[in-house]
Amino acid sequence: MNNQPLKFEVTESFAKKMDEADSLKYSRDKFYIPKQSNGEDVIYLTGNSLGLQPKTVRSYIEQQLKDWEMLGVEGHFKAKNPWMSYHEFLTEQMARVVGAKPSEIVVMNSLTVNLHLLMVSFYRPTRERYKIVIEAGAFPSDQYAVESQIKFHGFDVEDSLIELTPRKNENCLRTEDIEQTISENGASVALVLLGGVNYYTGQAFDMRRITEIGHRAGAVVGFDLAHAAGNIELNLHNWNADFAAWCSYKYLNAGPGGIAGVFIHERHSEDFALPRFAGWWGHDQETRFLMDKKFVPMRGAEGWQLSNPPIFQLAALKASLDVFAEAGMKMLAEKSKKLTSYSDFLLGEIRDERISVITPSNSDERGCQLSIRVKNADKNLFKAISTRGVIADWREPDVIRVAPVPLYNSFMDMFRFAEILKNCLR
Repeated sequence: MNNQPLKFEVTESFAKKMDEADSLKYSRDKFYIPKQSNGEDVIYLTGNSLGLQPKTVRSYIEQQLKDWEMLGVEGHFKAKNPWMSYHEFLTEQMARVVGAKPSEIVVMNSLTVNLHLLMVSFYRPTRERYKIVIEAGAFPSDQYAVESQIKFHGFDVEDSLIELTPRKNENCLRTEDIEQTISENGASVALVLLGGVNYYTGQAFDMRRITEIGHRAGAVVGFDLAHAAGNIELNLHNWNADFAAWCSYKYLNAGPGGIAGVFIHERHSEDFALPRFAGWWGHDQETRFLMDKKFVPMRGAEGWQLSNPPIFQLAALKASLDVFAEAGMKMLAEKSKKLTSYSDFLLGEIRDERISVITPSNSDERGCQLSIRVKNADKNLFKAISTRGVIADWREPDVIRVAPVPLYNSFMDMFRFAEILKNCLR
């Protein structure tokens, strides 16, 4: 697909033409699309909540079951893909997804567990510098984690938590307002922790700029990339972020509760003086089995590991990462912008005051999500589209979220969705 501006049309023929020209159209066939009761594909628009299953997942997991069956414990070293080093098979591909060096990446644990482990190292409050800056509209789990860390260190949440809120009558945060808040509190800010993409509005933050702002104020800057990894082009290493964490069951299609990932910039991942919670799997690989009680961390992000990872979850994620590697984040981001812009255009053409899109209209300020605010929080509209084969999700108090995922959603999906929504509003 080229980068020339497109003149969108509200016609089925235009959607079909776009799909025919899509160089990534093959990737849809690599996923199972759920079916309606009549046997037709649903319009699946919740990849921002749970990605679809790659068709290769079964064989990837069955290989591990077969190795376990045939080899038992020896599978750690003699399996087709030995379990001892299995997480390493994912490192380079995951690094490309988030724009990092392989040494800065490790796949481990779950998202909130990783955020806590990272804050052990990167939230180190002092009497003078102890505050954390987050979004007021951050995902609740981030709020819980941050507040519990503040309390753990003996500080008062009300005094220590700075919550960023949009201007009056606006839905999204402005980078200049984030800068002003950090600057005004600079000497007391220990940590800036934002989502890469806000789960509710779908706003993608300028992570490079925010990192610069936070560092200039003397703070550590980290990101929760739950809604960004596999969604937008990331360049964590060059943006100079201190750390990041993400789950893999949304855009990364690793299955429910899939194993998560961590980025730690190399200037920290080689710093053995940083405090960290230690575990056996983070111990130097060369001497791990000598069973010495003195902890010697591995170099790089791997030194933050605690326990040996769940192999079946790694296998499921590997199946998806192979699809990402074939498509490439650059191509996916290019299609995503066109597909989401087309969807935004179709919603605008409905011209009904009962709905409005609160996601930024600038394609550089969003990923493949559109958040549709429903007037008077009328959930009946969501129920109506659901009965007509649309799988979207409702987020309280008043938003229907739809995610046109470039790996498996088509322009026809979005045309059909807009037609269904329009008819339900009628």
